[in-house]
Amino acid sequence: MSYSLNSKQVAEASASWLTKRGVTMEEMAELTYFLQKDYYSNLTMDECRESVEQVLGKREVQNAILTGIQLDVLAEEGKLLSPLQEMIENDEGLYGCDEILALSIVNVYGSIGLTNFGYIDKVKPGLVGRLNDKSGKHKHTFLDDIVGAIAASASSRIAHRKQQEKERTQT
Repeated sequence: MSYSLNSKQVAEASASWLTKRGVTMEEMAELTYFLQKDYYSNLTMDECRESVEQVLGKREVQNAILTGIQLDVLAEEGKLLSPLQEMIENDEGLYGCDEILALSIVNVYGSIGLTNFGYIDKVKPGLVGRLNDKSGKHKHTFLDDIVGAIAASASSRIAHRKQQEKERTQT
């Protein structure tokens, strides 16, 4: 029998893991709003939420979520081999694989997504900052970057859609 995994199962698993790790749709929408509010005075939270939902619907995004969270969990449980265990557990500054995994998400949405991701990764507002906090029992070496990439991608998606709307009304 050949391998087959239902896409609905992958989507449900990624949503479930986000919830288990304390990530809400509302907080991701707030990050998206944070990135785009200065550019669109009529931007709504509903638009941001809808954009996040669309990003989360992409299989590449779901794959990154599942991979990153599993690595974070394994690091929390001390189940990785050294030196990878220590690098992920401590979010080692020279370990950039967490950002590289997040870039697989923003690459779906182009250069605006990339610049938004760089900004959100540097500033660490809201949920990204909370996930990046190393004082709790959870280690979110990958998840903080993944959430930032989701918001950056949703933000990029909004920018592209707003440009399309503008062009439609001008012709």
